Amino acid sequence: MDAFEVQVSGLNEEQSAAAELQKALGEHFISSSLSPCPVEFAAALVKICASQSCGKCTPCRTGLRQLQILMERVLDGRGSRDTLKLLEKTARDITLTADCAIGAESASIALEAIQRFRDDFLAHIDTGYCNFTANDLVPCVSNCPARVDIPGYIALVDAGRYTDAVRLIRKDNPLPISCGSICEHPCEINCRRGMVDDPINIRAVKRYACDHQVDDYEPTRYEPTGKTVAIVGAGPAGLTAAYYLTIMGHKVTLFEQRKAMGGMMRYGIPNYRFDKKLLEEECQWIIKQGVELHLNVRVGEDITIEELREKYDALFIAIGAHSDRRLGLEGEDAENVVSAVGMLRAIGDGEMPDFTGETVVVVGGGNVAMDVARSSVRLGAKRVIVAYRRRMVDMTAQAEEIRGALAEGCEIMELHNPVGLTVENNCVTAVKVQPQIIGPVKDGRASMRDAKEPAFDIPCDRVVIAIGQSIDSKDFEAAGIPTNRGKIAAQAPMGNVPEAEGVFSAGDCVLGPATVIKAVAGGKIAARAIDTYLGFNHPIVRDVELPPVEFKGRISCARSEMKERGVEERRHDFEMFEEGLTDEACKQETNRCLHCDHYGFGAFKGGRIEQW
Repeated sequence: MDAFEVQVSGLNEEQSAAAELQKALGEHFISSSLSPCPVEFAAALVKICASQSCGKCTPCRTGLRQLQILMERVLDGRGSRDTLKLLEKTARDITLTADCAIGAESASIALEAIQRFRDDFLAHIDTGYCNFTANDLVPCVSNCPARVDIPGYIALVDAGRYTDAVRLIRKDNPLPISCGSICEHPCEINCRRGMVDDPINIRAVKRYACDHQVDDYEPTRYEPTGKTVAIVGAGPAGLTAAYYLTIMGHKVTLFEQRKAMGGMMRYGIPNYRFDKKLLEEECQWIIKQGVELHLNVRVGEDITIEELREKYDALFIAIGAHSDRRLGLEGEDAENVVSAVGMLRAIGDGEMPDFTGETVVVVGGGNVAMDVARSSVRLGAKRVIVAYRRRMVDMTAQAEEIRGALAEGCEIMELHNPVGLTVENNCVTAVKVQPQIIGPVKDGRASMRDAKEPAFDIPCDRVVIAIGQSIDSKDFEAAGIPTNRGKIAAQAPMGNVPEAEGVFSAGDCVLGPATVIKAVAGGKIAARAIDTYLGFNHPIVRDVELPPVEFKGRISCARSEMKERGVEERRHDFEMFEEGLTDEACKQETNRCLHCDHYGFGAFKGGRIEQW
C-alpha cells in the first residue's frame, strides 16, 4: 500500500485544491450578470476534457480535438454555418461511440450547448461577436425580475436612511415589506460577493429597512389625466399596477373577490412566514394613494367583464392562480381530503381548522406542501407525513422551507408515489403509496419508476393535496378574452391581450403559479404599457439622492443570517418564525456590498436604471 493509497475518508490535498478551483469557477459563472458566452464556455470545457483523454479510443482521442478546433474556428470568426453542422455531427458521433464517460459526456454537453444556444453560435458565425446585450450590468439587479436598485438601497441602509431606502425600493417594487419576508430572492444567486465568500443577505437587509422606517412620505405623482383603469385582483400584480397607474395620474378602481387584499400573499402564505397585519398595512398604504377599492366582488357575476370594458378606458386582469389541482384518485372527494389552496385560504381568513391528535398526510413537494405541513403541526396534528414521489433533493420547495418542516417534526417520505385512497364512511383512512426507484435523467431531473417493492398503506386521519394550482379563467374566456390552457393569453413582455382592445394581464394568471416578485414585475410592466396605451409617457424616476460610495474592501466575512425562534416555541403558534437582523449584523451585511453599480463594468452606465 506504500505506492498507492486509496482515499476512502475524503479528498487528499491535491483533490481539495482542485475542488476549490472548480467551486470558484462555478461561483464566477453564477455570479456574473454578463453570463459567460456559452460558446466560449463549451469550448473551454471541451478543451479540458480533451486533456483528460487516455487516448485509447479514437472518438475521444481525436474527436474531442476536432471539436476543440471547430469551436475555436467559430470563436475566431472563421466558421460558417457548415462548420456548425459539422460541429453538431461530430459531437453526436462522439457521444454515441466513445468508450468512456470522458468522451461521451463532454461531447454530450457540447451537443446540448449547440442545440440550446444555437443563436449564440450563429451570432459568432454571422457577426464575429457574442449574442449579448450590455444592459444587464449589475448582477443582483439583473436577476431581480422587478429590477430593484439593490446596491442603492443597501447603501442607504448602511447610511441609516431607512425611509429613503424604502422609497428607492418602491421606485420599482411597491411591496418591500412583503418581499422582505417572503421573496425568494433570486438576486442573491447572482451576487458577486459570492465570488469572495457568500452572497449578501439582500432580503434580510430589505426587511431591516422596512422594520426601521420611521417616517412616511408622499410619493412623487403626476397631475390627474382623467383616464380610468379597472384592475381585477388585489394580489401582488394588481396592487403593483394600481400603485404605479395611480401615481401616473390615472383613476384606478380595484376589484377583489375575497374579503381582504393580498392575493396569494394572504391566502397562500401562512402567518408564521408573513404577518398579515404587515400585509394589510402595506396594502392600505397603496390604497391610500388614491385607489378605489371594492372587496367581495366577483367579476363575471357581480359585474360583467363587458361592463368593465365599457365603463373604463383600460382593463388589467390579475386574478392569480387560486384553484387547486387534483390527484385523480378514486375517493378524493371524501370529506377529510382537503386541498392546500382551500386550507390556506381558510387560514388566511382566520378560520383555523382543528387537527388535534390527527395523522395528516400531505401530498406534494413544493413550497405550498411545506406550508400546509408546517401549518398542520401548528393546528395540533400528532403526526405529519409528506408523501413525495421523487427524492428530497428534487423538491421544488426552497431548502429553508424543507429544513424548517423537518425541524418542526414533519416527516418527508421521499420516493413514495400516492396511488390510492382507502375510504370508509366517506372518510379516507389510509393513503396507498408505491415505492419508487430512480430512473434516467430527463431535462436535468431524475425520472422515477415503480420499484419492485409492494405498495403499502399509510394510515391517516386527513389528507391534504398540494400538487399545484390552476387558474379559474372561465368567466373571462366566456367574455371573449383569449386564453391558452386556462392562462390569460397576454403577450410578452408588455401584457397586452391580443384581440381584446385595451385589455392587459400579468402575474400568475399569465405565467402559471410563480413568485411574488415575478408578479410585481408583471404588474410594473403592465402599468407602463397601460400608461402608453392611454396616450401618456409618465416615467417613474429615482427621487432619492444616494450617499457617496464607500468601498469597504474585500476582507473575507461570512454572511449573516436571520435568526429563527426556537422550534418548540414556534411550532405551537402562527407568529412569525423569522427574526430580523440585529443592528450589528445588518451593518456588517451592508459593509460587505462590493458596489457593482460603481466599480467594474457596472460603472459604464452609472450602474443603475434612473427611470422606467
